[in-house]
Amino acid sequence: MKIIVGLGNPGIVYAGSRHNIGFEVVKHLASAEKIALKKEKGIKALSGKSRIGSLDIVLAIPLTFMNLSGEAVKPLLKRYKLKATDFLVACDDLDLEFGRLKIRSQGSSAGHRGIESIIGSLGSNQFSRLRIGIGRPRDNSDTRDFVLSRFNRREKKDIPGIVDRAAQCCLLWAEGGIDKTMNIFNQKEK
Repeated sequence: MKIIVGLGNPGIVYAGSRHNIGFEVVKHLASAEKIALKKEKGIKALSGKSRIGSLDIVLAIPLTFMNLSGEAVKPLLKRYKLKATDFLVACDDLDLEFGRLKIRSQGSSAGHRGIESIIGSLGSNQFSRLRIGIGRPRDNSDTRDFVLSRFNRREKKDIPGIVDRAAQCCLLWAEGGIDKTMNIFNQKEK
């Protein structure tokens, strides 16, 4: 069994923001695989479990704010009796150019507060993360305002393809493993 969690902030105010692209990936997977995401008692997330291919997969979207993502992830792993290595988080990344995907098997938070919260809650950085590039603001504006902003018109037309590619990456990670997934998805698109 594997768990895929998409990070973001709950609430209509944050819907469609750059910071919520992880939510969009998990929602896309849930829709494509017909998995209902529901609130479970004792878990601060919407989650759903299903068999995809030869594997049981749990999809989840935390109901905590980004900076408290670990409060949703730790109980999920405990509920399903899984290790951190059975878990993938999809999140935004300011340091990757818009639309670029990068998946890793472990590592630091690189300043991402959602990842930082998960590392703190689990006491481990030994979990996979799919970073989805949202780019950086062109001017010297505040990065906090930038991540909470919505994509511009040009970017919006590319979002469905980026989200679909990220969802494919998540599924390959679950069925094919991290090495195979890194070899395919960490390549710069031509």
